[in-house]
Amino acid sequence: MYHHKSIAGIGLTFLALFCSTAFAQGAPTPAAAAQQALQTNPEVAAKFNALRASVDEIDAARGAYLPRVDVAAEVGRTQDRIDNRNPADQSLSRNGASVTVTQMLWDGLATRSEVSRASHNRMARYFEFVDATEQTSLEAGRAFYDVLRYRKLVALAEDNYVQHKSVSDQIQSRVRAGVTRGVDLEQSSARLALAESNLITEKTNLHDVTERYRRVVGELPPRYVDGVPPLGRTLPASTQAALEAAVQKSPVIAGAIETLRGVRAQSGAWRSTFQPRVEARLRSGAGRNYDGLENQRRETSASLVMNWNVFNGGTDAARLRQQGHLLTQAGDLRDKACRDTRQNTAIAFNEVRRLEEQLVFLKLNTEAIEKARDAYRQQFNIGQRSLLDVLNAENELYTAKRALAQAQTDREIAILRTHAAIGTLGVAFGLAQQSDAKDLAPDSNGWEAGEDAAGRCPVDPTELDGLPRAELDNRVRAQQAAAARGLPASVSPRMMVGDAATR
Repeated sequence: MYHHKSIAGIGLTFLALFCSTAFAQGAPTPAAAAQQALQTNPEVAAKFNALRASVDEIDAARGAYLPRVDVAAEVGRTQDRIDNRNPADQSLSRNGASVTVTQMLWDGLATRSEVSRASHNRMARYFEFVDATEQTSLEAGRAFYDVLRYRKLVALAEDNYVQHKSVSDQIQSRVRAGVTRGVDLEQSSARLALAESNLITEKTNLHDVTERYRRVVGELPPRYVDGVPPLGRTLPASTQAALEAAVQKSPVIAGAIETLRGVRAQSGAWRSTFQPRVEARLRSGAGRNYDGLENQRRETSASLVMNWNVFNGGTDAARLRQQGHLLTQAGDLRDKACRDTRQNTAIAFNEVRRLEEQLVFLKLNTEAIEKARDAYRQQFNIGQRSLLDVLNAENELYTAKRALAQAQTDREIAILRTHAAIGTLGVAFGLAQQSDAKDLAPDSNGWEAGEDAAGRCPVDPTELDGLPRAELDNRVRAQQAAAARGLPASVSPRMMVGDAATR
């Protein structure tokens, strides 16, 4: 049974969770940003208060097991007329007080069903609270990495401007010396204007994400950030493992299952209306002319009362049918929550893997373009390259560096999204390790979906139809061989097989 001291314990855990000294205020990490956001986020506070209210709801439901004590007091005067009495008109003053104790003996298991419903409701509120912390941590982490993203993009845009400005000044000197044509100056001025426009755009984006960070976290981001710890090492090893972990750990799915169980328990409460209610009552009172009986001073009675409603206009039967439909709806919402979580997990996890593969080639691309740009500038200085070649190489390098910075940040955010979809972002940040968050809901220890697991939510990974790299390399060699024989180079072995199958 939950008492007020349980609420106090939950409140202490809540404070320990959000006010932990594990992360210094302003520390330049996404975990510190999440910590600060959780302390001030109104949605998280609202979910926590809903959890506290659900704990009180259990106590309220359990109260039906205990006796009910009513105290009544009365003072009044009665005047009546009886024709065969002499005198016919009489009046009687009375007063008195009574105590009535009523103990429920049988209510068709309505109280047990109500306690069960309130308990599942508390668990649902707990998982909603956990999901709110996960989503707030995700939003704070995303805001943190977006600030880092656009700071780096501003730095790249500034460097791009410097490079174009340097080339433009060099061309201007050559034009004045009569070595270079005026059209080259126009080309360099146009590219310089574009570089300035890009710099303004990136600064505007940085301002916007900084304001978003301030809204989410409640303060400005740290000015300098170094050595942000990666979270990728804590991810599941495969898509299958990620999906299974999401189904088992996701607070969204768990909350939907607890809601389903609560609706089922509510159905049991409505079934109790078809059964009798049995109560034991003890009443004792005293007074002057008590209960309107002349000269009566006290009365004590004990009784066993049964009340059985045999017809209620069909209301109880309709309510029971309604609960059946609500139970089916709750099952549908549980399956939807599972499908949504599965999709979010699969997409986020696949994006992590995709970006990890792309980063290898984006780095190679950037290094190669940077070497080509340097070579072009040297060749331009000795007259072996045109100005357009240099400007194009400069823009290509800026685009490559920008794509690399975007991919690096997108990978970190995809890792956060994967953790949040599974329900492990707080643990990955280290937030849940600073206090026993399970105290918020003791029933969550060893929680399992059991037979209430989603039935229309496959957890097998999606297999994509694509050729392996070795097969693509074979196609390249086949095209080269076909070109050597004078055949069209665009014809692939797969296309040729398909055409042969249709002939």
